[in-house]
Amino acid sequence: MPISSSKVEEIARDLVETGVLTQDQLAVAIESQKNLGGNLADILVSRRFVTESDLIRGVGKRSGTVVVSLTHYNPDLKLLKRIKAQQAEQWQVIPLFEVEDKITAAIVDPFNLSTMDEVRTALSQDVDFVLATPSDIQSAIQRWYSSVEEALPIDGKIDIEVVRYEHEETSSDDSTESPLAKLEREAEGARVVAAANNVLIQAYKERASDIHLEPLRDSLKIRLRIDGMLEELQALPKSMHKAVISRIKIMGGMDVAENRIPQDGRVRVKVGGREMDLRIATYPTMFGEAVAIRLLIKEQVITLEALGFLERDLEIFSKTINKPHGIFLVTGPTGSGKTTTLYAALHKIDRKAKHVLSVEDPVEHEIEGVDQTQINLKAGVTFAGTIRAMMREDPDVIMVGEIRDQETADITFRAAMTGHLVFSTLHTNTAVGAIARLIDLGVEPFLISSSLLGVMAQRLVRRICPNCKMEVELSSYEKQLIDPQGVGIKAYKGRGCKDCRMSGYRGRVGLFELVALDDEFRVLINTRAPEVRMREKATSAGFHTILDDGIEKVRRGITTVEEVLRVTAEV
Repeated sequence: MPISSSKVEEIARDLVETGVLTQDQLAVAIESQKNLGGNLADILVSRRFVTESDLIRGVGKRSGTVVVSLTHYNPDLKLLKRIKAQQAEQWQVIPLFEVEDKITAAIVDPFNLSTMDEVRTALSQDVDFVLATPSDIQSAIQRWYSSVEEALPIDGKIDIEVVRYEHEETSSDDSTESPLAKLEREAEGARVVAAANNVLIQAYKERASDIHLEPLRDSLKIRLRIDGMLEELQALPKSMHKAVISRIKIMGGMDVAENRIPQDGRVRVKVGGREMDLRIATYPTMFGEAVAIRLLIKEQVITLEALGFLERDLEIFSKTINKPHGIFLVTGPTGSGKTTTLYAALHKIDRKAKHVLSVEDPVEHEIEGVDQTQINLKAGVTFAGTIRAMMREDPDVIMVGEIRDQETADITFRAAMTGHLVFSTLHTNTAVGAIARLIDLGVEPFLISSSLLGVMAQRLVRRICPNCKMEVELSSYEKQLIDPQGVGIKAYKGRGCKDCRMSGYRGRVGLFELVALDDEFRVLINTRAPEVRMREKATSAGFHTILDDGIEKVRRGITTVEEVLRVTAEV
């Protein structure tokens, strides 16, 4: 942490006085510095004695400088252009705003007078300084300067091929420009097209799965979902809201004139030579239309091995998908990666030798060798009706996107009973809980026991960034959870770097609990045994929970304790 070393010990002693840090912890950190070198601030943070926020508040108190969070600031692009990104990195500074010829900038170290003078010289203006944490400033540099410099690993051009759903293009023969025509013309303007395209490019660059454009009273907030977490980009001015939303609706083949009801659309774009499907959903809010966009990159299907299975689970799952008939269920909440797992399973099947069909809502990826059907309720294309039709197509394998109701559940299990291998998903928190859910849906226990091959519940956690991975000390609670025997298991976290946008994480991995049914388990289902009995039976057969799987992945240095606890709180 780039704070003048001569001041860190004074600040640390202030933190001891306020009870944030203990005297023993400070002594340990000072001894570590004497033996190993390094900055005392970094040692305090890496050993988790204090947080960056604790330290920066201490710096602010000793220097009399205001501490701010940069999360809700919108950058002044004109100011950013006056300090190069390399200078901002070197000085750990970011200019924020200008009022009455005075610039306010965020900095980490208010004791480094020479750096502050260099900033004033670069800006050629009077500067007031406020404080922010190094992570906050680094994150702001990554977000804001990417907008200014457009430092993209691609050519920045997007070729658009529109795929229209449901809505027809609107046209007018009136010689006078209507409000709709004016809005459509503005939506095709160079500035608006560039703004919309830049959001898509940034989302692609950051590996985002979703884009959210949310109108506020005085701006258009833009957020990306990266590795399951929302991160905010630079907001657009409110004056661009209607035109940008209209641009996206035109791309998706949606009705630009209709802004009172939700709409759905789709478009395929090409970014840096790679095709990407955008699933667009608009909905009205009190400040105007909001948009959510799901990004689906073609050919970005994960293999079974890359999902993150432990060796035992991978072996069981691989054997299951090669069974001649029966049904296998994947369960979990929305966004837990269920469909990705099923796609990985279909890729493992010999699609040249078998007739593979799927019914989905929506079709997220095209899979070669699979006849995929999209649900369309308005046209009467339902899960249950499509499965009945598929049964007449001589299928070997059927994938059902989701079991939502009794009719779909019943026909899906009957398909599995009549010699077909079926994969599907269900919304339950645990693997064993899926059986109770099926009975609640009205599926007869004899159908479940005779057809069900296994159930797997899953969650997604963020992977530790390999570029900034560092060993950390476990708290007493974490030691009890991860290392109850006291054998000295190592744990890791990401320090934060450019590759991970200072988050410490890059990419995601699955946590799984898999129950493979045997004859004893089938008897429990037939007799409607309580869930606790089924869980006891599974445990005696070597079953491990999602939490167990997560703990093992912490031990292997794949993820962190915080991530595992975040996704297993309700399990």
